[in-house]
Amino acid sequence: MWKSRGIAALAVAGVAALVLTGCQQGSASDNNDDSGDGVTLEFQSLSDQPATQEAVAAIVDQWNADNPDVQVEIVQAGWDGIYDKLITQFTGGTAPDIIHFEAASIIPFALDGYLADVSDLVEPEIKDDISEGIWESVTVGDEVIAYPSTMQSYMVFANTDLLEAAGVEVPTGETMSWEELREIAQATTTDGAYGLGWGLGSPTAAIMSLSMGFDGGYFEGEGEDVTIDVGEDELAVPEAIHQMAYEDKSIDPTSLTQSGSDVLASFYGGTVAMTVQGSFQATNIANDAPEGLNWTVLPPLEGTAGALQAANPQTYSINVDSEYVEESADFLNFLMSPDNLASIAYADALIPSSGGAQAEVETLAADATGWDQILASADGLTAPPFLKVSRYAEWKDTIATPAFQQYLADQISVDDLRTQLTDGWTEVNG
Repeated sequence: MWKSRGIAALAVAGVAALVLTGCQQGSASDNNDDSGDGVTLEFQSLSDQPATQEAVAAIVDQWNADNPDVQVEIVQAGWDGIYDKLITQFTGGTAPDIIHFEAASIIPFALDGYLADVSDLVEPEIKDDISEGIWESVTVGDEVIAYPSTMQSYMVFANTDLLEAAGVEVPTGETMSWEELREIAQATTTDGAYGLGWGLGSPTAAIMSLSMGFDGGYFEGEGEDVTIDVGEDELAVPEAIHQMAYEDKSIDPTSLTQSGSDVLASFYGGTVAMTVQGSFQATNIANDAPEGLNWTVLPPLEGTAGALQAANPQTYSINVDSEYVEESADFLNFLMSPDNLASIAYADALIPSSGGAQAEVETLAADATGWDQILASADGLTAPPFLKVSRYAEWKDTIATPAFQQYLADQISVDDLRTQLTDGWTEVNG
């Protein structure tokens, strides 16, 4: 276990402030019960959708009914400002027993020794039901520092009427190549509509996730001992997007400056035939699309290395200073059971990490549009190299995002992009 308390977390606090606004002040109360009547575990949950909060509350209620000596109390928090809040909680000794976050953001706290190693506490059935690639996303050194819970992938949503009107056969295979996406986008681009709308106002996450399909890892090493390599594999995705935007003119140029949610209005209005979105948007589209819109989710995109994407799961970790590490793990083993995890994932429209929970979600989703392809994409989710890079967040926000934005706006060349990404890493990690 790492013991350099506070060094990494405080070093990136300034970066976190740029990314997360509205920091919530305050800390968890002392939850140790010395009365002999049992213990209470504080579970800081970030679930912010009403349906998800209900699912989590139902799981906690069931646990509390079955375990009168070990009660769980939900401490509701929000995603905005949570990084800074956790820094305050950990450094002040007021962190809750159980911490909900995400892999990319929780690892700095593990490096500082704030998180318990749960390697020997995860039930074997859970460990065996989650792929090695996903476990790798929550492993630091030889320690498992979190339970991986739910994930998203990037999927292509399509207006089937517009595809059929253009004479395009809707893809039904296990995967779809980038060349096939390009051809469909070209075929469905008309005087009144673009083939593709892609909200890339904040492009780094999508580009780096999908680059895994080309074996584009960008980084090698862990912690601060890291080198960057921006080669053909790393540039394959941004070049493909640039090609569609400026050679084929099949991507709505306005969408490149928008968020994914903003582009949905164009998708609903029929001015784009396809849109790339986080898989969670399937539920939003099902709820919000105008009546009569015939839509589907196309097969996962496949690059030269396969239909791979970055796994950055939401996580549940245990405070290493909790007096009740084993009891916390017992609760998390209960929460991670297939039916419980499936209820959270389905409510949040996300992909559960375990095979058993995925099967449960498949049953819950029944014939809901797109879920078969979304769940199929889970097979390609694997830990990306950037999860183990200490200064990744700083590089992402100060170097990569503006560089990708300039390239997608056709303001710099691909060689300029490579130089900015490479030299920027040297500057950040120097």
